[in-house]
Amino acid sequence: MRRVRPGTATPRGRGTSGTARGGGATRAAGEERALTSVATGDAYDEVGDVPRLWHVTLSVSGDEAPLTEVRRALEQLAHDHPFLLTSRYAGDHAEIRYWEEARDLHDAAAVALRLWGEHRRTAGLPPWEIVGLEVIDRDTYHQRVAEGYGPPRATPVGVHPF
Repeated sequence: MRRVRPGTATPRGRGTSGTARGGGATRAAGEERALTSVATGDAYDEVGDVPRLWHVTLSVSGDEAPLTEVRRALEQLAHDHPFLLTSRYAGDHAEIRYWEEARDLHDAAAVALRLWGEHRRTAGLPPWEIVGLEVIDRDTYHQRVAEGYGPPRATPVGVHPF
């Protein structure tokens, strides 16, 4: 998939699902849905195209790997992508938490699901598979934290053992 500005990949009047509002024609076979991760600062055509913040928790797991290598790889990933908020790790699993800016949950989840695989080689990440993904909007995140049942606060920021 490629990332493009909202409104450039689908004709005006089409929703984010690729269908005309109120039903109608569907996206052509093989046509990709445009993803947006970060706004460029230009005005958007539609209110629905304004990016929102999403809190992402990505869980990965696999065969045991040396702790020093896992830590080094997660630190490299955080260096390459400073948007990462915090990572926790053990020899056979890890959890990465961060904020993603995207126009909808679908886009935020798609970016999150590609993160581990796309950076496995460049960061030296273990060949683990994604075993969990949670994507929630900013209001839900803050509501959960306020009620005491949300994800633990991401402090201290960085890479830490479980």
